[in-house]
Amino acid sequence: MNEPIGTGALDDEERVRMASLILSLRGLGVSDRRLLKAIETIPRGLFVPDGFRARAYDDCALPIACGQSISAPSVIGTIVAALELGDRHSVLEIGTGSGYQAAILSRLARRVTTIERYRTLARAAEARWAALRISNITGIVADGAPGWPRQAPFDRIVVNAAAAGAPSRLIAQLSETGILVAPVGPQGGPQRLTLFQRRGDRVDTRDLGAARFPPIEAGIAPGL
Repeated sequence: MNEPIGTGALDDEERVRMASLILSLRGLGVSDRRLLKAIETIPRGLFVPDGFRARAYDDCALPIACGQSISAPSVIGTIVAALELGDRHSVLEIGTGSGYQAAILSRLARRVTTIERYRTLARAAEARWAALRISNITGIVADGAPGWPRQAPFDRIVVNAAAAGAPSRLIAQLSETGILVAPVGPQGGPQRLTLFQRRGDRVDTRDLGAARFPPIEAGIAPGL
């Protein structure tokens, strides 16, 4: 799949579809004005392959390179809203993918560190951020399963792949009041999008609903 890299400017048709998407997200309960504004300023069409650009503003997941996908805007809206981001927060993202969610996070947080195991995806994402003149994202090609302890603690962590159970290694990299959102569930079984919040030595959890993500994989993808 060839991935387009452009300026990110919306044409008239895309503006109409973006407006429709924002209305749809509002109808689904995404009400945070800062979040909706962030979504509105990030052209999803820049982050999908040419063959799927006509569907870029539909509320659905779409395939990208390396057998991966870009999540539906409503899923990203649910995840990012649950993070309760402030403009002083540092965020760790596990699984850069297209770079779309990291771009949204960058509008809401001070600094985003995002880890991707596929070099192809990481490089394409960096080109998109550059086209949008986003400068507060650090993309890293690495095994994201252990997190990024050298820069911990993080105020917020988001995981774009499912763990079999509570991701304890990542929870340990949260600040004292940090929040982590990750899909949790056995491989091939039902998953729940779960929020973990540290409160000192205690960790509280909250169920955010059903989820469907690929399982988290260890290591850097060979040759990709």
